[in-house]
Amino acid sequence: MEREVFNRLQQEKKEYIEKVLKVFLPFGDEPQNKIYEAMNYSVLAGGKRLRPILMLAAFEMFEGNEKEILEPFLAAIEMIHTYSLVHDDLPAMDNDEYRRGKKTTHAVYGEAIGILAGDALLNYAFETACLAFKKSQYCQQIAEAMGVLARKSGIRGMLGGQVVDMEGFTEKTEKSELDYMYRLKTGALLEASLMIGTILAGGTAKEVKMMEQVAESIGLAFQIQDDILDVVSSVEVLGKPIHSDEKNNKITYVNLLGLDESQKEVKKLTEDGLNTLKNLNKNAEFLEILLNSLINRKN
Repeated sequence: MEREVFNRLQQEKKEYIEKVLKVFLPFGDEPQNKIYEAMNYSVLAGGKRLRPILMLAAFEMFEGNEKEILEPFLAAIEMIHTYSLVHDDLPAMDNDEYRRGKKTTHAVYGEAIGILAGDALLNYAFETACLAFKKSQYCQQIAEAMGVLARKSGIRGMLGGQVVDMEGFTEKTEKSELDYMYRLKTGALLEASLMIGTILAGGTAKEVKMMEQVAESIGLAFQIQDDILDVVSSVEVLGKPIHSDEKNNKITYVNLLGLDESQKEVKKLTEDGLNTLKNLNKNAEFLEILLNSLINRKN
């Protein structure tokens, strides 16, 4: 696949997901409509839409054809990802004022609404995903996908990783400890994306497991690359403050292993993930290029 074709397909997928998000986001003039406004601001402030794009790519790779059950999950995974960012930016956590090149939710609406907007997005994500059950002939697949979404975003997934991150590390931190935190905090939602897309397209249990393994490797590589960008990028390119890890006294791959070794680790992990993807013997050209591009991403 030529790069120009890939870029066009990626842009088409992103535009499709933007339309899906606008369909499912809340609106209305009830007394609580301030929370609708904050939710919409948070989700529509920009972003790569990586997780729903991964879910959509997996669905297409396994030749899924019932997008009515997929679309609520595309919206839900982005709502959950956004809620995590809204809470990450809060003063009690990373205390960042910019995200995706714009003021963070709490910086615009105040800390209380920032907390509630994150809470609302998490709850509304599951309310949205439940709409897939309208297609009753797919109830078993939808229920399995709901379980993955809940597990990977919860205490043994992304939220658990955030807790480990907030607990902090010392200079004696081992690489395995950092890997564990990254696999939960960042990798879990990427795993959910590929797994749910595969489940809803009718993939086998073995195929779902292999896609989880793909995302596990790529998710760790993605987070290590984030550590690298925090050191070498700029606010203009990254769309958020740089050196925030240093400011918050966080142990990262870069200060644990150094820049060169961190870059090598990104390359190795990405190759591991791509090899697992190839072993599925599916037409995964788009997904392969997308995952490979994470090595060289600039923001």
